[in-house]
Amino acid sequence: MAIESINPYTGRRLRRFVAFSWAKTERILAQAHRAAAQWRTTSFAERAAVLRQAAALLRERQHELAHLMAIEMGKPLRDGRAEALKCATCCEYYAEHGATFMADEEVKTDAGRSFISHAPLGVVLAIMPWNFPLWQVVRFAAPALMAGNVGLLKHAPNVPQCALALEKLLHDAGLPPAAFRTLLIETDLVPQLLADDRVRAATLTGSERAGASVAAAAGQHIKKTVLELGGSDPFIVLADADLALAAQTAAQARMLNAGQSCIAAKRFIVEKSVQPEFVRLLKGHLQALRYGDPLDEATDYGPLARPDLADALAQQVAASVAQGARVALAGGQPQAGTTQFDPIILTNVRKGQRAYYEEFFGPVALVLTARDADHAVALANDSPFGLGAAVWTSDLVKAEALARQLESGAVFINSLVKSMPELPFGGIKRSGYGRELSRLGMHEFVNQKSVWIAKEAKPAAGKTE
Repeated sequence: MAIESINPYTGRRLRRFVAFSWAKTERILAQAHRAAAQWRTTSFAERAAVLRQAAALLRERQHELAHLMAIEMGKPLRDGRAEALKCATCCEYYAEHGATFMADEEVKTDAGRSFISHAPLGVVLAIMPWNFPLWQVVRFAAPALMAGNVGLLKHAPNVPQCALALEKLLHDAGLPPAAFRTLLIETDLVPQLLADDRVRAATLTGSERAGASVAAAAGQHIKKTVLELGGSDPFIVLADADLALAAQTAAQARMLNAGQSCIAAKRFIVEKSVQPEFVRLLKGHLQALRYGDPLDEATDYGPLARPDLADALAQQVAASVAQGARVALAGGQPQAGTTQFDPIILTNVRKGQRAYYEEFFGPVALVLTARDADHAVALANDSPFGLGAAVWTSDLVKAEALARQLESGAVFINSLVKSMPELPFGGIKRSGYGRELSRLGMHEFVNQKSVWIAKEAKPAAGKTE
């Protein structure tokens, strides 16, 4: 079987790779297992040096990495460069803070001394998606490697060149080659990897279906997993918000990566009195964006990653309109089977429509009407997902109170939702479980061991000789 790299803008096949057999995959796993025993013995200073060098190489190679992302999954060049630089920042963050995050935590008990230690687990399997082909990997790899783990990457089949480029970059940074390998494998080998005792944990970013499958297989073998799955993030706009800034940010939040982001704002829940003006402003911003070749510096948004993804999104839109949603901005595919997908705004989104419950993974803005702030929160929470959320209001006290009520892994007030090394990232409900990034993300793949040491022994009372 083959794994192919296809330019979504031109449709041209770029490279074709023969998928690894199980025999080759098992050899790489055996090497990684042996490397884990060595890597865990290195000092934090040695690991930090590798991550700092990786950051330097990410900055140095940002243009070639952006070019790869542009031709493999359609990301505009400036967005690709920004992704590479964000990865560099993440590597530097864990190089600086990793030793502190892994330090023993003293706990007061009845012992002479007690503490929690943190030790690496070993081989961590990462199953990653195509939409942020570098960032999704680095935000797992940087903390995992700094903790003393090693990584095996099963990347999405449409970004093999990005996967191999990142592997080479880490090796060039001084990481032992077996401590991070890209596995060009088909999905059918994943259960065999999860069944192998040498794989100690797994992390997946992807669809609900993929997450459920990996969680079931890992659970059967008592393996720790972290899942970051879909999202249908609410973007709440109250009547007292800065409407101009909210609409401008809404367009940016919806069109990030051509709308192909788990934490892109997808449901715009707007208080009734300001909804017409918000939609008018949002429409203007979306119409001003330029579609084109991702290799053109003037391009604002590129194609969707694959024709089948664009076809599926078009079907969701058509079904929702048939169920009562209204088109406030017409866009979509010029014709079926193409990857171009221009922005769409749907209003009158209500229960019973696919737009109300499903994730729309592309440039479709779904507008829901809220009577007031409480109704906005109720609409936001009436979703199977719980990844990110945004609240727009000039009343920050009210905003904080609403943030505490929202069922999501993150809430951003008067801003778009984003991921960063300092804060934990992840979701609840069908958006998954566990956390990436921050101290919490580093602790997902360590053994948090309790150590209890008795007080100094004293001689027993009574006669002595």
